[in-house]
Amino acid sequence: MTHPLVPAPYLTVPTASHTSADLISAHTLLGCLVREVTGPDGQIAIDSDHLLIRLPHTGELLRARLRRTSTVGAHRFDGPVEQHDDGIGWLPVELDALAALIAAELTARTGYGNDEFAGQVRASRDALDDILTARPADPQRSTTQPAADYLDSEQGLIAGHARHPAPKWRSGDPGQWRRHSPETRTCFPMHWLAVPEELVHEHAVGGDFDQHAETATLLGPGHERVPAGCRPLPVHPWQFRLLSTDPRLGPVLGAALAGGAVHDLGQCGAPLHPTASVRTLYQPEADLFLKTSLHVRITNCLRKNASYELAGAVELTRLLTEPFAEVARAHPGFAFLPEPAARSVDLPDRYGSAQERHELLEGLGVIVRAGISGHLSPGERAHLAATLAAAQPDPAGTRTRLADLAEAAGTADPVHWARQWWRRYLALLVPPVLRLWAEYGIVLEPHPQNVLVVVAADGMPTRVLARDLEGTKLLADRHTATLAGLPSDLAHAVAYDEERGWNRIAYCLFVNHLTEMAGALADLAHGSAPHMCRFEDELWDMLGDVVAHASAELGHPPRLRALLAGVPLPAKANLLVRWARDADRRAGYVAFANPFGADPTDPNPFGGTR
Repeated sequence: MTHPLVPAPYLTVPTASHTSADLISAHTLLGCLVREVTGPDGQIAIDSDHLLIRLPHTGELLRARLRRTSTVGAHRFDGPVEQHDDGIGWLPVELDALAALIAAELTARTGYGNDEFAGQVRASRDALDDILTARPADPQRSTTQPAADYLDSEQGLIAGHARHPAPKWRSGDPGQWRRHSPETRTCFPMHWLAVPEELVHEHAVGGDFDQHAETATLLGPGHERVPAGCRPLPVHPWQFRLLSTDPRLGPVLGAALAGGAVHDLGQCGAPLHPTASVRTLYQPEADLFLKTSLHVRITNCLRKNASYELAGAVELTRLLTEPFAEVARAHPGFAFLPEPAARSVDLPDRYGSAQERHELLEGLGVIVRAGISGHLSPGERAHLAATLAAAQPDPAGTRTRLADLAEAAGTADPVHWARQWWRRYLALLVPPVLRLWAEYGIVLEPHPQNVLVVVAADGMPTRVLARDLEGTKLLADRHTATLAGLPSDLAHAVAYDEERGWNRIAYCLFVNHLTEMAGALADLAHGSAPHMCRFEDELWDMLGDVVAHASAELGHPPRLRALLAGVPLPAKANLLVRWARDADRRAGYVAFANPFGADPTDPNPFGGTR
């Protein structure tokens, strides 16, 4: 029977050729539309092997062939998106035309336009095409294990955020991107400055910056060129170039260098490797990270270390050491990577305005993050969760996805392997994150780029490592005394109210992270056993059991009780916030169908064990 959304005639015109970048970008954009707009508005339907999407404000009808349907609407698509033409039938839609159709629908829906939207979608597609073209088969610099597999994972997140309308949209020169982006498997030394001790802006706990950053090791022979009474400051080399050529800040920095307020040591020392965030760099021999400022926009934000973030990373490391240790004792497979030191420079008043000096303090600021080797047993490897969950294969052929782990493990039964993997992963990740929130009032940001997965030789997870204190917050009503003791800008930056805290953790953990990981496992099961069409439902049922057990251990917090009763989850509206041109912190949420809550249509919906 033909679905009411399907017009007649049901005719398909042969599709035009589409590049990989076009298809990936179109599928990602369509997925955002379905999650945030047409799905919640009830304007989608499945007809045979296609997803039909109606744009009700403009009267257009789209469809895409389904490779696999998803319980939560995170469908996998095949081939080009198509638009229905009453006189012809179904015609393939190029990415630019698709973006224009969605823009017209959003304009009619919201009452305002966005003349940047189509360009951002196109620029993201072009960046992805450049990545697919330029990505080398081998890394620029070989490293030993376990760093080699870890860096492959960090540098193998090819398509980026799976639910962002322009995940590879970014500002900056394409040549500099090829030199400094993780996808090109590159590495480079830092650009080093030497700062007189009286001008050093520093925060540290458990030692000073030089100890945590191992600056003598990173600088190598260049350390001998640091003048007496000065401290070394590592700067991302692209950032140094951006600041030096900036029309406002360049002359101020140049005057400070000429006047001896800072000394230029040049680009030298040990090579560091860019990770998936681009601006955070890893040095495998020293086993540490440097989170730098980088004045380029990636998806939504300018990637710089604000002054309160320099202080906040270290202060949160100090405040949260004991809570994290207590949670780790209760959940031995969980750990957090601390950020114990930050450094920048406070230029004297004679250089520029107060605003310019502040911008240079932030622009030259760097945060040290602890490494991963202490969390790995012999034979274990660390992988970025986002890359494991990625749907697209790595064109370089590195083994970075869940399907690659299963193949490497030589499993004869991928479905059984996927079940076991999911069960172990949930037990490692979900209970400690919920415990930190419920018992300690600590809100992590466990989206898949903030979680590292440690796996054994058989590919099974053995522990998870959470990272990035920038997104970690304190619930204000649980930490009033602590927040009162912090500088006002820092207290404001690290505090969440209850509603905002829950939305952030529920979205990052369940919607952004576990939805994509479940999709990757469902792809694995479906690829090896196509009859396993409801495997994703099975995974969500297992998650429901884990949440129910955690809820009982935590005294049944009301929000978890509601979640288990089937209350929808919050999904961040990445498409709508881009359309509104709002700051990322102002992003709203749309309802996301709860995949593991009780079904109220069940004959006994309130009598289950949850």
